[in-house]
Parts: sequence; C-alpha cells; structure tokens
Amino acid sequence: MSKRIDDKLKEHLVKLVVEEGKKQTDLCREMDVPPSSLRRWVSDYRKAAQAERSGKEYMTPTEQLKQQRKLEKEIQELKEENEILKKAMHIFSKNPQ
Repeated sequence: MSKRIDDKLKEHLVKLVVEEGKKQTDLCREMDVPPSSLRRWVSDYRKAAQAERSGKEYMTPTEQLKQQRKLEKEIQELKEENEILKKAMHIFSKNPQ
C-alpha cells in the first residue's frame, strides 16, 4: 500500500530539485519517495513554470480530463434544451383550427 504524500512536501521536494539543484535520486532515498513520482512532479512543475512565463495557463492531464467532461456534459444539456425548444416552437406555431 502506498503512502499519501501531502502537497507541501511535494512542493518542497520539487523546489529542492529545481531551485537548489539537489539530485533526485538522493532525495528519493532520503525521503522514501518513489523516483518516478518525484520525476513526474518536477516535470509538471517545470511545465507549469514555462507556461506561466509564456502567458499560457498550464493544466495537468487530470484537470484537462475534468474540464473536458464538464464541457461534454454542458453540450449534452444544451442539446436537450434545444430539442425541447424545437418541440415547443412546433407546438406553438401550429395554426389554431
């Protein structure tokens, strides 16, 4: 079972690697953190920093997936509303006889 590492510790470890030049392998051994996790955190941090410098908003893949699901749900709701409005328009536009 893997342990949960809080965000403050992640940020601290990433800053040690990026800003202070500590070796990832040494930190992984000292803090008992999987090397792949630290590598991913550092990569995400660097991408976010680069996006910030270029003026773009950086989104993690998880955030992108959440946003995509939200937008797809919104599209579906709008399609349903559109169908209801079409039916209502058809009913009210009939000539009363």
